[in-house]
Amino acid sequence: MNEINTNDYPRVLSATTIVGDKVLNTAGEQLGTIKELMIDLNDGLIAYAVLSFGGFLGMGDKLFAIPWEALTIDTENHAFILDVDKEVLENAPGFDKGHWPDNAKYEANWLLGVYEYYGYSPYWMPDEDGEFQDQSEN
Repeated sequence: MNEINTNDYPRVLSATTIVGDKVLNTAGEQLGTIKELMIDLNDGLIAYAVLSFGGFLGMGDKLFAIPWEALTIDTENHAFILDVDKEVLENAPGFDKGHWPDNAKYEANWLLGVYEYYGYSPYWMPDEDGEFQDQSEN
């Protein structure tokens, strides 16, 4: 995870401030925009951000679940940084806007597969030391 000086960005933001923000990779290429933030109602945490990628004027976009921990805020550019190449994103598990993941997919460990694809430990599972992921580290 990227280390950030927490004095450089706000500690809280409204979801409406984040939705629509562009997502760039570390090479500066635009990967898409944040379409939604999905909240884990049991734990009160952001389960994942929905990234809209591809298409034109909202048509043909593919949506991707991105672990919240995978995104780093860039306050200067009003954007988020996702440290992946476009090719990694193009091959990532995604969904279209007419077929969002439902509870059955969660029960089938769909979100676990998303976290593993991007190389992150899910916040709801303890690590090797028995500790849970702290989203405040992002």
